[in-house]
Amino acid sequence: MPRSKDESKPRGKLTAYAFFVQTCREEHKRKHPDENVVFAEFSKKCAERWKTMNEKERDRFHKMAEQDKARFETEMKDYTPAEGAKGRGGKGSKRKAKKDPNAPKRALSAFFWFCNDERSKVKADQPGLGVGDVAKELGRRWADVDEKAKKRYEEMASKDKKRYEVEIAAYKKKLAAPAKNGAAAEDEDEEDEEEEEDDE
Repeated sequence: MPRSKDESKPRGKLTAYAFFVQTCREEHKRKHPDENVVFAEFSKKCAERWKTMNEKERDRFHKMAEQDKARFETEMKDYTPAEGAKGRGGKGSKRKAKKDPNAPKRALSAFFWFCNDERSKVKADQPGLGVGDVAKELGRRWADVDEKAKKRYEEMASKDKKRYEVEIAAYKKKLAAPAKNGAAAEDEDEEDEEEEEDDE
């Protein structure tokens, strides 16, 4: 079922790097209106250009980001989530059940093992990327990974799955133990009562 979007919610704030990419895209559209842009390549070129810029050149984008942050904060003060709107903190959002800190960590998929290795590289190659854009880039890189490397990550995932299965079984057993002990104590109480009745 699609998530109902709150149309009245203020547009999210942009980073200095996001304003820079937006400006680059607008410049490119003006110079080459009919050209189809391959986002991955364009993003890479933007990141390279951003790296070579000095602080004075970046300053205008930082100012744009500060203004946008102020705009967002002002709009959020007057914002009330629409009835039934889902999302972070909306009235229709479900409360997450509290997670037991003693529960074993879930097993990671091959893709997540890959992300653990590559995330820092993506951030170094393209500083200023938002969380969503980093995830997109990781997804693109995963699609280009050769079979040998993919197999290594799949083996890591398989090993981690076995680790999780062993740990979760032990954890569930541990949770069930106090309940069994309680039931055993009740049985003993009942036996004592029966013995007392027999004595009478």
